[in-house]
Amino acid sequence: MSKYFSLSISVFLILFSSFSCLDEDEISFFIEGDYSGTFERNGEQGKVEITFSNGTFEGTSEKVKFPALCNGTYTLTPKEITFQNECPWTAEFDWTLILNGKWEYQQNANELVLENELGDRYELSKK
Repeated sequence: MSKYFSLSISVFLILFSSFSCLDEDEISFFIEGDYSGTFERNGEQGKVEITFSNGTFEGTSEKVKFPALCNGTYTLTPKEITFQNECPWTAEFDWTLILNGKWEYQQNANELVLENELGDRYELSKK
């Protein structure tokens, strides 16, 4: 009897890990694409465009360095997206405006909202 129990546990663990991988792939699939919207910090807003593709991002902003968007990579968990900026920046502005580090995200249909611990917020719509 315990042989069957062990086999059942093994099958369950294999299926569970397979479904976990699919969930991450599904998340990556749905977040990919071209987005436009706004960035907001302390009531000030700027228009932005960001493209997510295959674990990389590229973005531009209407206002110079508000926010500071360029390109880099990102990784996803079910509730967080972590950006790794790959662009060099000059020292004359607030580097917390660079899209980098951990952000909580919410996605509904074609809408993507990102928020960080500073209270910065991106509200994006998929094109």
